[in-house]
Amino acid sequence: MAAHIPAKVAASDAADEQAEVIRAIKLRHPWRNVLAVVVLLALALFILDAAQRPAYSWGTFGKYLFDQRISQAALNTLILTVLSMVIAVVLGVTLAVMRLSPNPVVKGVSWLYLWIFRGTPVYVQLVFWGLFATIYKTIELGIPFTEPWATFTTDDVLDVFWLAVIGLALNEAAYMAEIVRAGILSVDKGQDEAATALGMSWLQTMRRIVIPQAMRIIIPPTGNEVISMLKTTSLVAAVPYSFDLYGRSRDVSAAIFEPIPLLLVASAWYLLFTSILMVGQYFLEKRFSRGVGQARPDKPSTPVPSATPIDLHGSEHSK
Repeated sequence: MAAHIPAKVAASDAADEQAEVIRAIKLRHPWRNVLAVVVLLALALFILDAAQRPAYSWGTFGKYLFDQRISQAALNTLILTVLSMVIAVVLGVTLAVMRLSPNPVVKGVSWLYLWIFRGTPVYVQLVFWGLFATIYKTIELGIPFTEPWATFTTDDVLDVFWLAVIGLALNEAAYMAEIVRAGILSVDKGQDEAATALGMSWLQTMRRIVIPQAMRIIIPPTGNEVISMLKTTSLVAAVPYSFDLYGRSRDVSAAIFEPIPLLLVASAWYLLFTSILMVGQYFLEKRFSRGVGQARPDKPSTPVPSATPIDLHGSEHSK
């Protein structure tokens, strides 16, 4: 018994076999290549000029790049950054939760904090913290309007290092609060409702459901804030704290009367730290973005059977 093949199907197959294969030709961009060559030439000329310019004093740069005073100041800068960011993240999460609270008083206090610390320059705030011991000469513990239980001198309790940490952390907490709040609001409300229906507490819902999903939104700007904090530590001279990377390089340059090579030394250390932080940020983003925005395969993983020709006449033909 012979199978019946429609005439239109046979003609279509013959036309496909005779059709030419489409050859994609890459579009040329000659001016883009010219611009790239010009940029590379300008960069090469700048490097050659900088290598021969006496003001940069590369010998002094190499001498002080790994100087013990500079390396210790670089370590102090890292400690300042880590401590300030840890305090800022904890306080920022607290402020973000307060902003989302239905209690108007709690929400108002959080809004007032953000208004003050985001509305004033960080340098002005650090100057204020530098004058903190002048404004509050003593710290008293006890019940208000009664005899204090204990009295401490402010200079004995808080040195300039901790004043710098507090000043940086309180300013950064205002920005972290908005970052965390945006991340929490990005999670669909149905996730929270589903967790409540399953009997989860608010803390369990935040820890297991909301925060893991919000981290995809929180991590990128937080990484930027860490890098920004590393560079903002150069302003702690307003406290005044001079044992950070920029402050120590400035002191050394004042002693040897060569500010430019010491600025290059400080810049090299900052670039090293920011490069490491950028790599860490990349892997964190990659981890918390798993399963999001994955490209679908163009072809199915399992073969799909081809369509069987259908006899439109519904009749059988014998030989």
